[in-house]
Amino acid sequence: MTIDTATTALLVIDALTSSEPDAVYELPADEARFAENCVRLARAARAAGMPVIFTNDDHIEGVDKELELWGPHGIHGKVTTFPELEAGTGARDFIIPKRRYSGFFGTDLDLLLRELGIRTLIAVGEDTNICVLHTLADAYFLGYDTIVPEDATRTFLCGTQEAGIEHFVKCYGSTITTTDDVVASLQGSC
Repeated sequence: MTIDTATTALLVIDALTSSEPDAVYELPADEARFAENCVRLARAARAAGMPVIFTNDDHIEGVDKELELWGPHGIHGKVTTFPELEAGTGARDFIIPKRRYSGFFGTDLDLLLRELGIRTLIAVGEDTNICVLHTLADAYFLGYDTIVPEDATRTFLCGTQEAGIEHFVKCYGSTITTTDDVVASLQGSC
């Protein structure tokens, strides 16, 4: 796999932890590998000089429609990215708050990507069948190519991991790969 680091960004979708009890963001011990892979990819992308963009739930308590379905989660001021991701510390880190599933809906993500000259997104995060899926749908509709290291995505609220990955391939033309393959490609480009 060859990745053009000049036109590619890492998009980290809702790799979050909560400062309050929040069942949506409790990471089971058997899912620790998912978080480790997100961290490895963020470090490799930064080392390759790529933008690392975090699209994070940032809901307004008592207002956002999504909360009617899933209950309180991702409330403004009560969630942060996994500390190991060190969001915002890289010279080309960007944090985009979002109030809906898609990182594009009602945000300036598309504007940021276009100003950075990005044409390809490496998408990681959770939930595979909700926020990742809807973000990839909008990316596809806006003309972006997508790469998904499936071991750096996680399903836990809706559907199966396999069905989500199949949807990415069939409906959005995503390239499915692994964290190891992406990291090796990025290290080879440095």
